[in-house]
Parts: sequence; C-alpha cells; structure tokens
Amino acid sequence: MAQNAAPGPAEPSSLAQAQAAHDAAPSSALDSALFYQLLLGELTLQDGEPAASFALMLDAARKTGDAELYQRAADIALQARSGDSALQAAQAWKQALPNSREANRYELQILIALNRIDDTVEPLKTEIRLAPDVERASVLATVPRAYARVSDKKLAATVVEKALANELKSPATAGTAWATVGRMRLAAGDKPGALVAAQRGQAADASAEGPALLALDLMEPSQPAAEGLVRKYLASNPAARPEMHLAYARTLLDLQRYAEATGQLLIVTREKPDFLEGWLVLGSLQLQDNQLTQAQTSLEHYVALARQQNPQDESNHGLTQAYLSLSQVAEKRKDYAAAESWLDKIDNPSDFTRAQIRRASLLASQGKLEQGLRLIHELPKGDAAEEQLKLSTEVSLLRDARQYQLAHDVLAQALIKTPQDPDLLYDQAMLAEKLDRVDEMERLLRQLIALKPDYYQAYNALGYSLAERNIRLPEARELIRKALEYAPTDPFIRDSLGWVEFRMGNTGESAQIFEAAYKAKPDAEIAAHFGEVLWSMGQHERAVAIWKEGQLLSPDNETLLETLKRLRVKL
Repeated sequence: MAQNAAPGPAEPSSLAQAQAAHDAAPSSALDSALFYQLLLGELTLQDGEPAASFALMLDAARKTGDAELYQRAADIALQARSGDSALQAAQAWKQALPNSREANRYELQILIALNRIDDTVEPLKTEIRLAPDVERASVLATVPRAYARVSDKKLAATVVEKALANELKSPATAGTAWATVGRMRLAAGDKPGALVAAQRGQAADASAEGPALLALDLMEPSQPAAEGLVRKYLASNPAARPEMHLAYARTLLDLQRYAEATGQLLIVTREKPDFLEGWLVLGSLQLQDNQLTQAQTSLEHYVALARQQNPQDESNHGLTQAYLSLSQVAEKRKDYAAAESWLDKIDNPSDFTRAQIRRASLLASQGKLEQGLRLIHELPKGDAAEEQLKLSTEVSLLRDARQYQLAHDVLAQALIKTPQDPDLLYDQAMLAEKLDRVDEMERLLRQLIALKPDYYQAYNALGYSLAERNIRLPEARELIRKALEYAPTDPFIRDSLGWVEFRMGNTGESAQIFEAAYKAKPDAEIAAHFGEVLWSMGQHERAVAIWKEGQLLSPDNETLLETLKRLRVKL
C-alpha cells in the first residue's frame, strides 16, 4: 500500500534533503526563501514535529507545483501514520498535476489503506485511463492485489466492477477485466460469481489467459464448468505458455488425477523442451508412480538444463530437489552408492537438513535404522517446517521398520506439545491400528473429525478399517462416501469404496470401482484389492496379471503379500 513509499531508515541529512528538493523545484524569486522553508521542514521533522514539517512541505509544494515536494509531504504524513494528512497531500498533488499517475496512485493506495473503499472508484478509473495501452492489461491484473487487505471483500468487488465498466465492454480489455472482476468475487467467497466472470471473460476474448487462470483456481468437483474453460483455452491457443500447462498439471495433481497431470507435463516437455520446471515436476511424478527409468531420464535432463542455463548456480533449490529425487530413484533400485553420490552434489547450506534426512532413509533401507535415527537426532534445531519434517521422517522410518510401538511413543510425545495437530492425530491413529488397538484408533479418528470436519482422510481411514474387519459395513460405506464428497477423484478413497462394496456382496459394482481407481493410479494396494475381486469372479488370469503389476510396483506391500498368502496364490 502507500506506506511502502515512506522514506526508509537511512535518510539523507536534512540539508541534503532540502537541497535535493530545492534543486528539483522550479527556479523563481522565491529560491532562497524556498530553500530555507525546505530546510526548516526537514529540521522540524528531525525534531519530532511531523505535523509542522508536513505543513511546511505541503505549502512549498503548492507554491512550486513540484511533484517531488508533494510526494515528500505525503511521505512525511505516512511516516507519521497520519492517513488523512497523506490523503490531503495526494489530493492536492493530483489537483495541481491531474495527469500524474504517481499522484493518482498515491490517492488510490491511501484511500484503500484508510478503508474508504467507496471513494476509490474514480481514482481506479483514472489509474486505468492513464496507463499506456501496452500496460493496461498488467494494471488490470494487479487490481485484486491492491485490494487484498480490504476487510469488506464484497464491497471491494462491487466497487472494482463499477470502476471497470468501460473495460468490461471494450474488446481490447474485456477478457482481462472480467478476470479481474472474477478474482475480486473469488476473494469475497463468491465462487459461482467468479465462474460467471471467467466465462464472460473467455467469451469476450478467447486468447486472454486471465479467465483461464481464474478457472484453474476454481477447479473443483462442485464446479465442473471451470475445467471446461481451461481446456477450451488450451485447445484454442496452441502456443499457450508452458507455465499454463504446468499450472493445469499441478491442479490435476491436487485433485489426484495423476495420469492426466502426467499428460499435461508430457505436452510441456515435448513442446518446450528447455522449460526447466516441467522436467522437474514430471520426474517427481514419475518417481511417485514408480516409473524409475522415466523418472531418472526426466530428472537428469532437468539437471543438465539447469547447469546449462545457470552454470554458476549450484544453490538452486530445484537442483536440490532433483538430486534428492535421483537419490530416491537409486535407493529404490538398491544402488546405495549412487544414491549417496547424488546427495554429495547438494552444496546449498539451506538444504542441509533435507539432504541428511535422505541419508537417514538410505541408512534405514540398508538395515542401519539406529544410525539413520541418530543422524536425524543430531541435526541442529531448525524452523517449524524442518522440525515437522524431522519428526515425520523419524516416525516413517520406524513404521517402515515395523517398530510400531516406538513410532507410537514418538508421536505421543509430540502430541503432548500440540495435542490438536490434525496430522499427528491421524498418524497416531494409523499406528494404533498397526498395534491392533482399534478402539484407540477409532477414538482418535473421531476426535480428528470433530476437530477438523473437512479432514477427509479420517473418514476414509475409519470406513476402510471397519470394512477390513468386516463389521458395521453400512456405516463404513457412509464414512467413505463422506470422504468422497471432499475428494471424489481420489483413487485411494475409491479403493476403499470398492472394498466395502465387495464386503457387502456387490461384486460387480466393486469391480467397476476398482477398474477406474487402478487406471487412475496403478498402486500395489489397489492391485491387491482389485485382484481379489477378479479372483472371486473367476477371472484368475487377469487377477494374477494385476497382482504381478502390483508386485513390480511395490514388492513388499503388506496388503498384497497378505492377499496372496490368504488365497494361496504364488506368482
């Protein structure tokens, strides 16, 4: 806001400040008197009398009509936290120089800071009118940021739409202007209104990126039309920026639509092969899907491009992420020497904790759990995010080593400090299940649901646990369906629904659910359940094929191993 224009702590001397202001002012018979007035104004400010200093500076500005003196007067008022005086100076400046963008910008920002939102219509109109044609779109795009701290978001949305009336009608600006209106509506919590704005913006200008970006932020199961706008924009703009494809891919990832996200990333890397971030995200997703060869190729390509484009920048956090992921690829192949060599390439001190945590995982993978845990415990205390990462890694290593009681104890200590941390409660519930303490698990999950009703993983975990034990199946199905209301495309929740339907005897429906879930996310756990349903239907060959795929994805998956043992199937 306008406060950003206030002078910084390293102010020039009063004499230098006055001299600079004097030099900027027009030459006149008042030169000597003006210089004295400016000097007096600066000295008065240093003596702790900002009101007197402001009056002297504003008077000098009015006498000379000089923009820098008006700005100095406004800055003095802002420094003294006198919004009304700052507004007085800005309005006097604007009156003296009506075509000054800076004067108008000061007035607009100060009015917003004073929460006089109704009064910003005309200054906002002027800001857009005074902007050169080549800058108008960027000016429109920054409007929501200017109003970001306004308390009455609905009023701000109404005021901005009123101020942009002409731009909403002009073919040259309508697309961007409607996107701006949509952003304001979204900030006010009006998602349907924001979607309408995105639709009108795209209808006015199919090449405008703003409506499509707005639609990306609106993409959720309850508003399927939003994704249609994104797809339409990408289809009608073949040369769309790779950042747009990447943003779409990230949104698909958030919606657990992994295959479609991969498709967007393949488009990016094919059409813009020197686009760094596309290779990094693609490699990370391929690693997550256990496509180790493809992941290594993508990540190594990213490293080569990064070194080529920024040969001196080894502190790049993207490089660190690539090295960590490549280390994980090598670890999955049990090539521990290669995994360590990738970690040795991380030189950025700020990434030291992440590198050491990866080393701890490497040690645990080689049966050196105690050494891995010691490495984590010896790390210096970091910020909250680093401490959370250390805790989650320690619990993960203990759980992977089937040290469930120790992991449970570690979380119990952490919960003493933050008893209402939803993630810790969830992890503790999952460990309670591993320890066959199903009553504790259910209590923790119900506590979590009461604390955070939109924590859909808790509904899913409780419903799946009931289905797995083959009890209270109607309740289990309702819990899982509740989870699906929050994440209808999540393949793991679909897996839970398929399992409860199978338990309830709805084999055909269960098979259809698993078919879609496994296609969306090939995973050993889903493969175990899907294969069992197929086996029960007499489709033994296909069941075995699915199980073999699952075994390739994760040879040590407990659910898959238990399923094969119980059904006495050898692959």
